[in-house]
Amino acid sequence: MAKDEFQSRQFKVVGTRVPRPDGVDKVTGRARYGADITAPGMLTGLCLRSPHAHARIRSIDTSAAEAMKGVKAVVTRADFDVTPESSGNRDVLDNVMAGDKALYDGHTVAAVAATSRSVARAALKAIKVDYEVLPHVTDVDEAMKPDAPVLHEGRQQESVPEGYSQNVLARSQYGHGDVDKGFEEADIVIERHFTTAATHQGYIEPHACLATMGGDGKADLWCCTQGHYHVRDTCAELLGMDTGQLKVTSSEIGGGFGGKTTVFLEPVALMLSRKSGKPVKMTMSREEVLRASGPTASTSVSIKIGARKDGRITAGWGDFRYQNGAFEAMNGALGAMCGFAPYDLENVRTTGWEVVTNRPKAAAYRAPGAPMAAFAVESVVDELAGELGMDPIDFRLMNAADEGTKAAYGPTYPAIGLKSVLEAAKDHPHWNTPLEGENRGRGFAVGFWFNFGGNTSVSLMINGDGTVSLSEGNPDIGGSRASMSMMAAEELGIPYEHVRCVIADTASLGQNDITDGSRVTFAVGLATIKAARHAIDIMKARAARIWGIDEEAVEWVDGAAQPAGPNAGKFEPMTLKEIAALASKTGGPIAGHFEVNAEGAGVSFGAHIADTEVDPETGAVKVLRYTVFQDAGKAVHPDYVEGQMQGGAVQGIGWALNEEYIYGEDGILQNPGYLDYRIPVASDLPMIDTKILEIPNPGHPYGVRGVGETGIVPPLATLANAVSRAAGVRMTSLPMSPPKLLAAIKAAKG
Repeated sequence: MAKDEFQSRQFKVVGTRVPRPDGVDKVTGRARYGADITAPGMLTGLCLRSPHAHARIRSIDTSAAEAMKGVKAVVTRADFDVTPESSGNRDVLDNVMAGDKALYDGHTVAAVAATSRSVARAALKAIKVDYEVLPHVTDVDEAMKPDAPVLHEGRQQESVPEGYSQNVLARSQYGHGDVDKGFEEADIVIERHFTTAATHQGYIEPHACLATMGGDGKADLWCCTQGHYHVRDTCAELLGMDTGQLKVTSSEIGGGFGGKTTVFLEPVALMLSRKSGKPVKMTMSREEVLRASGPTASTSVSIKIGARKDGRITAGWGDFRYQNGAFEAMNGALGAMCGFAPYDLENVRTTGWEVVTNRPKAAAYRAPGAPMAAFAVESVVDELAGELGMDPIDFRLMNAADEGTKAAYGPTYPAIGLKSVLEAAKDHPHWNTPLEGENRGRGFAVGFWFNFGGNTSVSLMINGDGTVSLSEGNPDIGGSRASMSMMAAEELGIPYEHVRCVIADTASLGQNDITDGSRVTFAVGLATIKAARHAIDIMKARAARIWGIDEEAVEWVDGAAQPAGPNAGKFEPMTLKEIAALASKTGGPIAGHFEVNAEGAGVSFGAHIADTEVDPETGAVKVLRYTVFQDAGKAVHPDYVEGQMQGGAVQGIGWALNEEYIYGEDGILQNPGYLDYRIPVASDLPMIDTKILEIPNPGHPYGVRGVGETGIVPPLATLANAVSRAAGVRMTSLPMSPPKLLAAIKAAKG
């Protein structure tokens, strides 16, 4: 795809605030989520989970459970006798059903399907597992030590130098220039160490699925997921099925934020259905979600930045150690790539470490790896600005990346909007209104995310009455049905209300990658535009046939075909509806298609301002005011864009102030419920103000950039900078919970 495709134009539908197509169903309860799906003769499936953080499974005796009335199937790892070809799917299999060892508290070791939940629970209690409890490790720095308990033997990559535990699976490095020389040129150098706790995405709907497999080996699966094609491909491999024999349909999704890009229950449900010959439904409890379904990584990060007296950064160095749970991930690499990405640096070097521990496998949480990296880098940047006596925004503007900058992680930036975002923040009343009162502080930070493209397939059908049916293959987690309908309507020149977008199952469209990486509005939007143009070409050809002129002599304007100039003939324009009505007489149904592995996704930058108040008696933090600035490229539906920006800020506030996974010395999660895992509620939050900027992405016809993930990158640092000013002590560990903040305040006072 050409990267110069963007052309400035006046929009009629795109950029407006049309009604959301799923609104009525969701407020009336008609929308069907994962746990709402049922089937005749359905069984209930439940998992037996390890009570230990690390244990060898000597034996599993399921005979008593299998003999119970109402129990129709029991599965263990022995039932999964296929060895996946990819290492990623080997990890998935090890995660969904433990093999030789249980690797974390909550790891599935067996599952049952029974005629009722009560029978299934009784069957779980009847299964006897003989465990040999092993030493465990849950802290990233401890897991890297040579004498740490080892989770996996022989998986360490050659990139890891000697002297580290085998828990360190991989190391990645990025950067350019001479960092040592840069630090020698600096007038001031600040080096700090930071830590962040693991946090959960906090989606309302738990993981759920319904699986049915017939005697012919064909299967159907319904599940709440961010990528049903990924679920299909993974499950088919784990069960030794041909991919085409498994059809997966995605339900409405009650929140995902990256946490539902994974596979947990689905292969188990399919195996239970295969053994029982009945449909099997599985739904996680909230405790299971928190114990076993992939929070974000916890981190230990070291940052060193040098600058001259005039404010120019001379060198940046970062060591990003990410605790990824029991299986490999690439969060450390992403953090190392993102941390310094907002800056134009001559000398920069970063290292990312992927470390496994006895915790559930880390999953994506919006921009995976980036918020923790930004917390560390932006805290030091803020401290440098203070030491130099510079305005925090001016300091960042002096060092900001721009078009043509060689990014800290390698490529050269095309047109980007970082400086525009910074200037908008500097000119905003929030930044220029004095913050009055004691124990109050204002914080500022910027953040970066890549945005992805990927495999995408779209089909657009012109109905006989002039309406349009649009099929895409990505679950709608942020308004994609509205955005696709708007872009189709814009391109076709018809009202938004005449387009209905549906999420197709895996048997109805070509491959579609997961709804992640802020890819959907960009990639699926591009495919939708191209599919609409394909349909337009067909309709222009139909009009040319009716008029008896060449196809090249017809153009499409405002939803109608018309002769392209007086030499083409004098014919009245034919609207889409008129052409559709004659479709059967002019060649048959009219449909547009487009399939692509999309490239040209534009990177995204955001900046946040927060005002906080700290209670010096208790350490409690109150967020007084919050404003988000972000480059959307083109805001297709501003309401959704603002919602994404506000949602990222809210989740970042929780991450910064209260949320954390707490493990005891026994390696058992201490807070597996929302009473003890503290996510923000409405009373914790101010109104989140937003400012959308539109610096077009040259790789998209409408200039679209992804917006869903960037919003969660700056909040951790923004809040840390605000709270540090309010409390009079630099906070380097998240969350800044009241006990931790109070202890820091007391320590600073001696």
